[in-house]
Amino acid sequence: MTGRLWKTAPRLAVAAGLGVAVAFGAAGAVAETPKKGGVLKYVVPAEPPSFDGHRETTFALIHPIAPFYSVLIRVNPDNPGSPTDFVCDLCTEMPQASDDGKKYTFALRKGVTFHDGSALTAQDVVATFEKIINPPEGVASARKAFFVMVEKVSAADDHTVVFDLKYPSGAFIPALANPYNFIYAKAKLDQDIHWYEKNVMGSGPFVFKERQPGALISGERNADYYHEGKPYLDGFEAIFAKKQSLRVQAIRGGRAAIEFRGFPPKSRDDLKKALGDDITVQESDWNCVLLATPNQKVKPFDDPRVRRALSLAIDRWGGSKYLSEIAIVKTVGGVAFPGHPLAATREELEQIAGYWPDLEKSRAEAKRLLAEAGASNLKFTVNNRAVDQPYKIVGTWLIDQWKQIGLEVEQRVQPTGPFYATLRQKKDFDVSIDFNCQAVVNPLLDVSKFISGNRSGNSYGGYEDPEVDKMFDAMNRAADPAEQRKLMRAFEQRVLNDQVHSMITLWWYRIIPHRSEVKGWKISPSHYLNQDLSGVWLDG
Repeated sequence: MTGRLWKTAPRLAVAAGLGVAVAFGAAGAVAETPKKGGVLKYVVPAEPPSFDGHRETTFALIHPIAPFYSVLIRVNPDNPGSPTDFVCDLCTEMPQASDDGKKYTFALRKGVTFHDGSALTAQDVVATFEKIINPPEGVASARKAFFVMVEKVSAADDHTVVFDLKYPSGAFIPALANPYNFIYAKAKLDQDIHWYEKNVMGSGPFVFKERQPGALISGERNADYYHEGKPYLDGFEAIFAKKQSLRVQAIRGGRAAIEFRGFPPKSRDDLKKALGDDITVQESDWNCVLLATPNQKVKPFDDPRVRRALSLAIDRWGGSKYLSEIAIVKTVGGVAFPGHPLAATREELEQIAGYWPDLEKSRAEAKRLLAEAGASNLKFTVNNRAVDQPYKIVGTWLIDQWKQIGLEVEQRVQPTGPFYATLRQKKDFDVSIDFNCQAVVNPLLDVSKFISGNRSGNSYGGYEDPEVDKMFDAMNRAADPAEQRKLMRAFEQRVLNDQVHSMITLWWYRIIPHRSEVKGWKISPSHYLNQDLSGVWLDG
């Protein structure tokens, strides 16, 4: 990247809302007039398994593909750290619920077109959400459980969409603002509901230009974009680079300006030392947590004693201190985003197996449970993703943790596509590194990761647990926050302590060092939010 860069040193400021911390240059405090032109080049650590936003859960889809699409509503791009600030994208104004709280009516912008020139109407929005909420057999929908409260979606006319709910739910609007809810053309879905898995055609700020497998995906400005004056960029190039060292070198050498996912502390420090004020750093707590999920269809992981032993062996408190220095993980937490009112306190966490303050006691209990289950000399393989940060680092750490209770564990590392295929189709794993990374901070729905696989859409442990499902439904029907919190603790105890359907390792911490010429982008607690690039511009 070339051009005039900020020459003022960034300073760290703490922003309001859920522990978001952002570092700005001093000049960033003054409103600047965006400049048009230029191509933003950024690095992405992995390629998307498919192009279908409704199916995928990975940043590798959002970062190169979100700029091509519109959504109905979104988190305010000027305030992406807020869990409650939502604004229209395709709609004209945020609606109020009906008097009984069970109906939302959205008026759509007129004159919006898809990139092939066809008109975008309410029928396209309805077809999109039908695919997300009620996917036909053979069609994956990763967030269908987010819409358990929706009774039906309909079009009152070509520019009016109506959502009828089964019951009032404060989780509905946050679910609707999920950035994966790309609006697809009904004509394409009618032609082939799998069409968007291999093709890109939206109505967003950029038009698809080129894909070079293994190298890049690029887009160019949509001259017919419906947000006046945007996008500012002429185009973008999302450059794929699996190795972190290559991504850091690309930013350091000016071949790329930013990586939107996040770097570990050392990379931040190295870039700052090398480039000084030409680097701006933004940091935030991260609504993303790495898991270890046993396959309950495989013995002995069908035995809760074995699963509980695996969790008891993990030193989360000590791991936080050590791993936060070398990886993009930091906070010890439960099923809900730490710091959220529905999240567990430290005292509540310490009642859960694997969070006990006495590590010696925990590991002694782990060995006892393994012996009782006849699995003292257990050998197994961990399925992992070929992404260094934090997958391979945390996977290696977990193997060492399990070694402390006498287990012999190997690691099988796969590229993103095969990794997902193992979780979704093959199911040929003993224990897999897994994750729960969400966009909008919305714990009532975020924990759908842990409900039964036939309901969740992205639960890979091979179990069905009606009790967990009942708790999930009760939480989402409860209007009282105190009752929600009580139910969340019971849900958490069953998932992490009693049945140990999955093991939480550590919550992530997001660090984005970028070339200071990149303007108009603000960090959020999610590497999925604020990625359509419509408001990004280059100072040069």
